This record gives sequence, C-alpha cells and structure tokens, in this order.
Amino acid sequence: MAEGLGHQGVPEQDDPTDVSASAVVPLPRAADQAALHRVARRRERQTEQRKERVDVRYSVDEKTDILGMAQPLNIAAAHYVGAVVMAHVHGDLALPGQRTPLDDYIDELNALRAQITHIGRNINQITKKLHSGGHPHPGDSALLAQTERTLTAAGAAVRDIAQAANQAVSKKAVR
Repeated sequence: MAEGLGHQGVPEQDDPTDVSASAVVPLPRAADQAALHRVARRRERQTEQRKERVDVRYSVDEKTDILGMAQPLNIAAAHYVGAVVMAHVHGDLALPGQRTPLDDYIDELNALRAQITHIGRNINQITKKLHSGGHPHPGDSALLAQTERTLTAAGAAVRDIAQAANQAVSKKAVR
C-alpha cells in the first residue's frame, strides 16, 4: 500500500495494540538525556564533506532504540551514532553502566533541588497566610527559623557540590 501512495521504502506506521508492552519502558534519566544532548550538539560542521565511512549493522530493535534517542534531540540517527561514538573515543562519554563522578554530582544536585523545592512550597504557604492577615500557627515561627537554617546548609552543600563538579569537569577537559 505504501508504494501506491508514493512512499516507496517507507514502512507504514502501525498503532501499538498492546498497551501493557509499551507501559513497561523505563523512563530515561534526565542526566543521561542532558549529557547526550550536549554530546550530540558538540560535533562541528566541517568545510569539506567527510569522505571516510564506517558501515555498521543494527538489529531492528537496536535501530528503533537509536531512532528513539535521536528524534527527541532533533538530529538524524547517523548523526547521533557518530556523535556518541566520537564522544566515547575522546573520553567524553562513558559506555552504559559506567558512571562517572559527574553523574553522581548531577544526581546529588537533582536531589537537593527537589528537597529545596519542597522547602520553598512550605515558605510560600506560610508567607501567603501571613500576608493575607491570617494568624500563624504556633509552630510557624519555629518552622521559619528552621527553614532558614536548612536553606543555609543546603546552599552551602550546593556550592560545595558545584565546586567539586567544576573541578571534575576541568580535570576531564585537561585530558
């Protein structure tokens, strides 16, 4: 049917009928997506066309996975594969299962950000109550004092983690 429509070689899209199979797919980590996006965008255009090539064959499932990663980045699958391979060759990208210290720092920052968001919501609720003329609960003053101490400690932790991350990145760049 695709040939009759003038779309030769393009497979028709089938809607998945088994919803349970598609629901099992694990969500990607935000840190992984950010790293791949940086790597994929890093490859610079050259003035002349690249003439050397490497042919690689993938299974249908592997190709689907590659396309699934390349499409959200708005790049071609070949560009994605090339960028990831070159990043790994240059030491900028670890293979799956190889965590780097930078991954740990990113995870720590994400965890701290989530905790600080919860603290901020509590502060906003107390502030709204005080500005609307409401009377604070007996524990609100103590909660605000504790929140200030917690935010100060969290800020110091974020600065320490950011400094360590910058050191890790600068050491990696020297290689």
